[in-house]
Amino acid sequence: MSMEQPEQPEHPGQPGHPTPDPDPVEAQRDRLLYGLRTFGAHYAEFTRRFATWLGLHSTDAVALTEILYAEDKGVPLSPARLSERIALSSGATTALLNRLEQAGHIVRTREGTDRRIVTLRSSPDIRPHAIEFFGPYSERTTAVMAAYSPERLREFEDFLVRLRETMDGLLADEYQEGRHGHRHGHRP
Repeated sequence: MSMEQPEQPEHPGQPGHPTPDPDPVEAQRDRLLYGLRTFGAHYAEFTRRFATWLGLHSTDAVALTEILYAEDKGVPLSPARLSERIALSSGATTALLNRLEQAGHIVRTREGTDRRIVTLRSSPDIRPHAIEFFGPYSERTTAVMAAYSPERLREFEDFLVRLRETMDGLLADEYQEGRHGHRHGHRP
């Protein structure tokens, strides 16, 4: 019987290479980040299926979902704000909004005292479809959140705000296009 130690992975801690005896706090952080990535992937899949259900391109469905959500929260979007939310250029956003408007899914209005500002609204015809599609999602996520106290939800909210601010900072600073992210041998 040999007393040899098992072979250690070549790249401990890297994806596909487990770290031996992880620190319990580090392991918990890893599980949280994995959960956030999984939730993001699932949300993207819901949006992709919404696009398929409506016969839209997935980017158009993402934009429509953002417009609907902003309306529900009482803060409708302008085209510029939508462009920021979905990370498209103003020209690409205009083309996308033209498609959504021609399909009868949105309307552009001028509601405020400054008539130059365009407000994006969902059309009356699309809202019932969105409610039908996202209703089960909304009901189930609301039920999950109802299991937590307002204090605990505030802690989650603070955690998510700090993560979002960190990501916003990274994208604005360290990961600006042209600084990071282009592969060796490829031009941005």
